[in-house]
Amino acid sequence: MTFLFRPARWPVFSGTTAGHRVAAENAARSVAAAAGSARGVAAAARGHDVSVSESSESGYRHGDGLTRPPVEPEPDLEDAFDRLVDEGSGRLARPWSTLVVTGLLGGIDVGTGVLAYLLVKEASGSAILAGLAFSIGFVALVLARSELFTENFLVPVAAVAARHGSVGGLARLWAVSLVANLAGGWGIAWLIMQAFPRLYPTAVESGTHFADLGMNLHSFSLAVLAGMVITLMTRMQHATDSLGVRLVPAVLFGALLAGGQLFHSVLDSILMFAALITGRAPFGYLDWLAALGWAILGNLVGGIGLVTFLRLARVPHRLAEERGRHG
Repeated sequence: MTFLFRPARWPVFSGTTAGHRVAAENAARSVAAAAGSARGVAAAARGHDVSVSESSESGYRHGDGLTRPPVEPEPDLEDAFDRLVDEGSGRLARPWSTLVVTGLLGGIDVGTGVLAYLLVKEASGSAILAGLAFSIGFVALVLARSELFTENFLVPVAAVAARHGSVGGLARLWAVSLVANLAGGWGIAWLIMQAFPRLYPTAVESGTHFADLGMNLHSFSLAVLAGMVITLMTRMQHATDSLGVRLVPAVLFGALLAGGQLFHSVLDSILMFAALITGRAPFGYLDWLAALGWAILGNLVGGIGLVTFLRLARVPHRLAEERGRHG
């Protein structure tokens, strides 16, 4: 009888043990789930999450993108920013003599473009073809390492924004560059008119075009576009270390600036100087001065407002880092 009853009791014992095992496993799962939830809540409370931790392990940098690097950085933008700040710091630190000479050379070099512009326009009557010829002047600026006043709307401004220079230093750079550009431009305009008397009518026509623009929305818009175009050209050139690649925007944007007859403070001043030097211009130096002031205002809005500030807004974390380092 004992043998008969034992097999009947054994399955009951086995089933009871299995039931306890299942219950234990379910309890363990519940505890693990609760622990996971607790960890998730704690991570959320600290302002992190699992995806950020995984990104950290994969080598990405983290932050809100404003004061800290974004989760997925853009190294090309950051490298360009570093180049702008480094070069801008150097420009702001130049001694007076270097500033003057660099500005004079900028006016003279772009004057070679004005010579090409007048020669081609006199021969073809086409402002577009003359604009293509003018790009020689911007190629000279790049290869000869000279600068125009409006080329300083991005590079030194980025340095000042990053606290690598002062507003006073920026004002000094702008003032000296502008005056020196205009002095060099007047000198080359005088030489052109002495060497090519046949260009008198073309010079008068070209200079008078800008003198007659006046102070209105039309001329201001042309000045804004001119500032935007040349500052964008500067930004594109600082996106690469290749000299050959940097020549491409010099040619394209130089042709657009002159061929489109945009209102550029230095270029158009040289054309007006050429007209005034002939003695046949229907306007005077006071008219030129008024046009210069209006063009500068528009160039500033276009260059700094539409290009520089917006480009710097793409790397706010790098700007914050540099400001904190030099604050």
